[in-house]
Amino acid sequence: MNLSAFGKKFTASSGITELMDDLGSAMASADSSICMLGGGNPAHIKEVENIFRSRMDEILRTPLLFEKMVGNYDAASGNAAFIQALAALLSSEFGWPLTAENIALTNGSQNAFFCLFNLFAGECSDNKFKKILFPLAPEYIGYADSGLKPGMFTARRPDIETIGDDLFKYHVDFDALKLTDEIGAVCVSRPTNPTGNVLTDQEMRRLDEITRERGIPFIIDNAYGTPFPNIIFTKARPLWNSNTVVCMSLSKFGLPGCRTGIVIARPRIIRALGNLNGILNLAPGSIGATLALELVGNGDIIKISREIVQPYYKRRMKQALGWLREELQGLPYRVHKPEGALFLWLWFTGLKISSRELYARLKKRKVLVIAGEYFFPGLEEEWSHCHECIRITYSQDEAAVRKGIRIIAEEVKKTLT
Repeated sequence: MNLSAFGKKFTASSGITELMDDLGSAMASADSSICMLGGGNPAHIKEVENIFRSRMDEILRTPLLFEKMVGNYDAASGNAAFIQALAALLSSEFGWPLTAENIALTNGSQNAFFCLFNLFAGECSDNKFKKILFPLAPEYIGYADSGLKPGMFTARRPDIETIGDDLFKYHVDFDALKLTDEIGAVCVSRPTNPTGNVLTDQEMRRLDEITRERGIPFIIDNAYGTPFPNIIFTKARPLWNSNTVVCMSLSKFGLPGCRTGIVIARPRIIRALGNLNGILNLAPGSIGATLALELVGNGDIIKISREIVQPYYKRRMKQALGWLREELQGLPYRVHKPEGALFLWLWFTGLKISSRELYARLKKRKVLVIAGEYFFPGLEEEWSHCHECIRITYSQDEAAVRKGIRIIAEEVKKTLT
């Protein structure tokens, strides 16, 4: 089959497809012995699932509401009632001057970032080739292959702060952050996937100032952040203005199967996303927006996130961190300070094999993790640190997480002998 350049690029192997293939194969096998420490699936929190079930019962009982949800297209920018309710909620909560013209829905955050990155980078109308800058690598695995053209991403190494005996934290190296004319936009995730890092308020303000001075968008991936799902364990002030593009999601609130991404930006960007939705998808799906509409409208989505979702993940994080410290005692390791999201980022200092080889060894023992190499999109220089890290999730079955951590420790010990 003679594929186009587009076809060759998007049928090639990639980190995100490997992740989803592993996740799908494990789920399909129904093998209860597999330790699912690799995927990004949120936990099944029974209290939250009961709320969704109750809401679905209400939808089924309301005349024509179910039929409209599954039988009608929404507008290209998404469900109008949900967008209006969300604009009112965020304006009330944060004082942001939002209207419905500032919000568009997409079929998940992955779809949103594909559109945004290709709006602001690649071959541009001024005949310049623009890039997306990740000012702090490592970054989300799903960004790496979302550019239509090669070379669309560039990244900077972080400063590393060591904390106590076994923790560390990444910080933006502003001395190395030079925004040249080739940068079309700057993007960070906060909390960061894969590390659980939360950029400080000071770092966010400086990035905002730098991008506004250059007149380029500042994209903030807020999939795990405040006000929902609020999987964040440190104080962090949310940021939005006419130069920022804040991306949110219903996935980590507990609705990943509904594929509901949210983009908050100035109206011109929102109109562009609406056009792209129309061309690529006709319209975003309606189920997530309909299920969450009442929770957004009355503000319960914030209360549920604060009182149920965040405490659940904070407890699981502390539990998993305790298991790691127990099993890895005496080994050369550090864990990124867990400040949010669903993951722990493990750094095995001086690891004698690559993290991809460690991933392969663990996979043979039915423990699925993600190799660190995949989380450095756009980093052009060789850096041994990239090959010394793995990401694990603590969101899945507690027994599986405990067992998986024990097996990780066993395999790392083997590399030292």
